[in-house]
Amino acid sequence: MGVRLLTRILLLVQAVAALLIAWCLARWGGAAAWLALLGGVGAVAVVRLLINMNNFLLAACFASATPGAFRLGPMACLRLLAEEFRASMLTTSWRMPRAHAGMRIHADGGRVPVLLLHGYGCNSGYWARLIPLLDAARISHARVDLEPVAGDIDGYAAAVERAVDALCAATGAPRVAIVAHSMGGLVARAWMRSHGSARLARLVTLGTPHHGTALARFGLGINARQMRRSGRQEGNGWLQTLAAGETPEQRALITSIYSHHDNIVSPQTSSVLPGAHNLAFGGVGHVALGSNPRVLAALMRELAALDTLRA
Repeated sequence: MGVRLLTRILLLVQAVAALLIAWCLARWGGAAAWLALLGGVGAVAVVRLLINMNNFLLAACFASATPGAFRLGPMACLRLLAEEFRASMLTTSWRMPRAHAGMRIHADGGRVPVLLLHGYGCNSGYWARLIPLLDAARISHARVDLEPVAGDIDGYAAAVERAVDALCAATGAPRVAIVAHSMGGLVARAWMRSHGSARLARLVTLGTPHHGTALARFGLGINARQMRRSGRQEGNGWLQTLAAGETPEQRALITSIYSHHDNIVSPQTSSVLPGAHNLAFGGVGHVALGSNPRVLAALMRELAALDTLRA
């Protein structure tokens, strides 16, 4: 079952729950129909908010120390939660259920094309806020859906290779840049291990648990196990083998963008990759990394720094 169908089923379940709550409020609470419906929808939204807040609480149990320059006051914490909740709701309830993998070519762009790789439990709908920026910059791009949802990270490498082949063929470019969120960054590194980095101009990862995350213990599937981390222990056998196979030249191709307030990657410094260009942010949650204006601006600067196809 793909993520698009799965999110549609979850939306249906939530809609049924909201209607049942509304019916109960109208039947036994005497509420007007519109008020009962508002109460049902509100109850579902509150549950979603509590889940989001619980992720922050779990991440805090394993968090790395936050540098002084990135510490947040009460209002900034509320903005962090609000932005992450909004990003999560829009991504899972609107963008992912409607998403389709695809490619967009700008023949007059002359820029290094970009391949977009989503993270665990997501699909290509995650990139809804980045795609308009790529189009405005005339950057050709392709997005893939990594399936099966709970599959082996190494198993996704073949899909990445096919996407790179297609993007290079469609644009005439000898190299591509890869932008990857969360698990997608590990997928890109697994692809590099299998197929080399000769056709990679840059890999930009957003919130990727390069050394694992303690919260992966709550995930299902082979890929979740490959991202697990026990407390302060550095990653696991799969992650360590992945790191051991990389050369300094390959690491130099990677930019790791991460947040000291990531609510899924914990400890947050798991995203710091030795030998790569590491860019730290504060006050941004895990899902919001793909839509936060400051993060997207930094990402676009990384892409703008690449050589053009005509160079």
